Amino acid sequence: MPTAIAVTSADMALPPQDERTLPAVVLQGLDRQPLDEALTAVQTLLDQHGHLVVVSSQAAPRAVTRRLHTIRSLLESDRIALFRPELPPLGLAVLARQLRQLASCDLSPGVLASAGRLLTHYIHCGALLGSVARLDRVPVGLTSHARSWVPGSQFGVVAHPEPQVVRIGPEATLTGPEFGTWMLVAKAQPPSDWVTATLAEQWGVQGLREVPPPEESTTWWGTGKLVEFAAYLPDLSVLYQLVTSVRQGVCHWCGIDVIGDRCVFCSAVPPFHENQITAR
Repeated sequence: MPTAIAVTSADMALPPQDERTLPAVVLQGLDRQPLDEALTAVQTLLDQHGHLVVVSSQAAPRAVTRRLHTIRSLLESDRIALFRPELPPLGLAVLARQLRQLASCDLSPGVLASAGRLLTHYIHCGALLGSVARLDRVPVGLTSHARSWVPGSQFGVVAHPEPQVVRIGPEATLTGPEFGTWMLVAKAQPPSDWVTATLAEQWGVQGLREVPPPEESTTWWGTGKLVEFAAYLPDLSVLYQLVTSVRQGVCHWCGIDVIGDRCVFCSAVPPFHENQITAR
């Protein structure tokens, strides 16, 4: 069975991108379950799939994060990877779906899990906000904070890969990806088509779909008045080529194949040798 890709809430399990996209494992209410039930559920997943990659938001309740670490520790398993990148919830949901696409390919568990860090660089995500007064995950200047109190103000914000904040007006622009993408949009409030019309045209997106907003978006962005968006690479063949073009290595601790400088399962980094010291 392929490696299982899990999310911690149902609204982070996006509909399949293509016919090869595998279903997400939803660990719903993990913190509210009795611990023995949660342990049994995760152990069953490991027995069925061999390895488990859990993608969770940094806006998820702390109790969920603590429970995940508790389960991993009690099971003493190096077959569970906990991945919490600094992406807004919608961008994170996109990343989880990309991993679900790649899980259908001939990638080893370590390479698949490591691919998450690589693919984050190709996701451009942000939101149209009614206020940035409580936004603490993206640098916001004093002027923008002051303008947040002006009725009717709206702000275009890119959180990743490079922070940007602009006040929405006729000349407002946000720098987007320099490659072809699709865009996913989650509308809550305000009722605005700036993202689906103006921004999508600026970024030259090749396709656009709408989904319900993730519950954790309000916490992440500091307001419920938002329209969240994420531009991403949709094609499995492109994702596969990106991942397989990166040099692979072997974790010196657990022996699993990886890409990058840290094993996502055991967290080991390459050992430091004296011959790596360069002469001053």
